[in-house]
Amino acid sequence: MISTSTLELLPGKQTLQKLCKSISLLDAIFSPEWEYRYYSYNRKWSDKEEVFEMKNGSGDQMLILFREEGCVINGFTIGGKVQQKEILTHSLPGYFNDFIFGEPVNTIGTTFCIWSTGSGEWQTGADTSSDDLSGTLLSIFDGKPAIYCQWANDYYFEGDYPDGEIDLKTVSQLYEGTTLTKEMVLTLNTDFEDCVQLEEDIENIGYPFNFETPKQDTKQSIRKKRLQDYNRKSWW
Repeated sequence: MISTSTLELLPGKQTLQKLCKSISLLDAIFSPEWEYRYYSYNRKWSDKEEVFEMKNGSGDQMLILFREEGCVINGFTIGGKVQQKEILTHSLPGYFNDFIFGEPVNTIGTTFCIWSTGSGEWQTGADTSSDDLSGTLLSIFDGKPAIYCQWANDYYFEGDYPDGEIDLKTVSQLYEGTTLTKEMVLTLNTDFEDCVQLEEDIENIGYPFNFETPKQDTKQSIRKKRLQDYNRKSWW
């Protein structure tokens, strides 16, 4: 399991950022109302900064800041061992200070802090042998779509997904960054209705999508109409 004691298992910045967007997109499909989502992404956090957020409504919370220089993860877990923030952030690059020591992180709290810079290696200032419960928040980043399917089924549907199982193929495609279509949305959530709101959510996430009718289908419709007109005329 990924945790502060197994940082070598945590994907690099670019892969992590892509994964955060995919997970946030999936949550937007399963939970159209933002306040009930577990994962969300804001690519307009500030100038040249993007943020991924995890919150479970019970106090556990994680914020991940992405910027050109690197990435920093702030996590807070209920029941995790509390250490002094100065220890957790020892050797933290200065350009992360406004985020880690400012709001909303300061109010949320910190039980673990991880960062990556140009070297690509993940670092933490804390004693990684401490029981910070970081694994409960970081395990979703193992990159396995089946893990997300299982988690989403339990969290959003209490283990009773309407069609039996969440479509693993579609989730895998979104993990890979495949352009989202209306068909994919309805494959995951047959009751989904508010595509306008979803478009706004996707724009905020920064994920590719295309909700237009495929051109091929349009051409087929035109051919079909022409054929119908021809057949209609031939009766006279």
